[in-house]
Amino acid sequence: MPRPGSAQRWAAATGRWGCKLLALLLLVPGPGGASEITFELPDNAKQCFYEDIAQGTKCTLEFQVITGGHYDVDCRLEDPDGKVLYKEMKKQYDSFTFTASKNGTYKFCFSNEFSTFTHKTVYFDFQVGEDPPLFPSENRVSALTQMESACVSIHEALKSVIDYQTHFRLREAQGRSRAEDLNTRVAYWSVGEALILLVVSIGQVFLLKSFFSDKRTTTTRVGS
Repeated sequence: MPRPGSAQRWAAATGRWGCKLLALLLLVPGPGGASEITFELPDNAKQCFYEDIAQGTKCTLEFQVITGGHYDVDCRLEDPDGKVLYKEMKKQYDSFTFTASKNGTYKFCFSNEFSTFTHKTVYFDFQVGEDPPLFPSENRVSALTQMESACVSIHEALKSVIDYQTHFRLREAQGRSRAEDLNTRVAYWSVGEALILLVVSIGQVFLLKSFFSDKRTTTTRVGS
C-alpha cells in the first residue's frame, strides 16, 4: 500500500513533466544568433547591415528577392578588414556559409543600383553560430531519458517545419507578385485591344459609308 502523500507527489511530478513537455511542444524555436528581415530596396539604392562576430563562429547568409523587376539583386559580404568574402551580381537567391577568421564587425550589402525605375523586396536570413542544445550536457551524470530524447527529436522537427514554412511563404509571395504583374499586363493589353478594335470599327464604318454615298456630278453645257 503506498504511503500517504506518495500519490500527490507522483501527480505533482507528472504535472511538472507534462508542463515542460507541453512548453517544448508549443515552443517556436529560433536560432540564437539568427536575423530574419524582409525589407524594400528602392531603385538606384544600396542597403548594408552589420553584425559583430567572434572568431571561429560558423555563419550562414541566405537571401531571396521576393518582388520587383527581374527578381535579382547584387550581394556583397566583407570581413572587418574590408576583404570580400562573397560577391554575386544580379542573383535571385543564394546561400553562403563561412567561418569567421577574426573578431570584428562583418558587413553585408544588397544593391539595386543597376535598376533605374524598379524597386525590390528582399528577404535575408543571417545565422550566427549554432543553436544552443535543448538540454545542456554540463552537470549531467546520466544520459538523456526517453522523454528528453523525444523532446530533442520534436525540437529538431519543429525547426525543419519552420524552415519549410519560411521557404513556402517566400515562394507564395513571389508567385503572387508574378500573378499580379501578369494580371496588370493582361488588363493593359485588353484595354489596348479594345481601343484598337474601336478605331478600326469606326474607320470601317466611314470607309463603307464613302462607298455608298451619292456623288454629285457637275455637267457643263457647251453653247453653240
